[in-house]
Amino acid sequence: MHNTYLFDFDGTLVDSMPVYAAMMLGILREHGVAHDESVIKTITPLGYRGAAKHFISMGLEKDEDALVALMHERAVKAYSTQVEAKPHVLDALHMLHARGDSLNVLTASPHAMLDPCLARLGVLSLFDNVWSCEDFDTTKSDPQIYTDAARRIGCPVRDVWFLDDNPGADKTAKQAGMRVCGVYDASSAEYTDEMKRICDAYIADFSQIYRLD
Repeated sequence: MHNTYLFDFDGTLVDSMPVYAAMMLGILREHGVAHDESVIKTITPLGYRGAAKHFISMGLEKDEDALVALMHERAVKAYSTQVEAKPHVLDALHMLHARGDSLNVLTASPHAMLDPCLARLGVLSLFDNVWSCEDFDTTKSDPQIYTDAARRIGCPVRDVWFLDDNPGADKTAKQAGMRVCGVYDASSAEYTDEMKRICDAYIADFSQIYRLD
């Protein structure tokens, strides 16, 4: 029996969170907006437009479209040249694909940075579907996105393993009926115990993906 996987991207497949956090906090600093680093946990599941809306609500005085464009410009360069896979991810993806599992991605990151990064890492062709939240016109804080993803994959939502390092997304996917595996990332290490309570499984890195068989 083959597994069906739905992977988050940032912090799960790739070690992008330090790059993403530095970029977003830099924008707030440049515009003189008071903040603390916890804002990154808030905006990560929201996508770039959601993040722009949140920044404006914090007092950043910039047109929403212009702010989204600024985020995209900086992120495209970083993802196209700097962001690397997390430990054991590439070997695990090749192994899962070779044995016939269905591999899919669902992320808040736009295709403009998602697709070039996966292509540069040599794994884009391994996935049956690579989705950004923009493909669903909603965010990963909405349970509907998970049921819609399962429908598009063509299997019952309960048969999908969803993997994410963000406890909010893990909780929402669980509410939607997916089997959920939390993934360790340094950016969310403080939520490890919470994720272990929420999720059906938890892995420190992708060398432990066999636990989901």
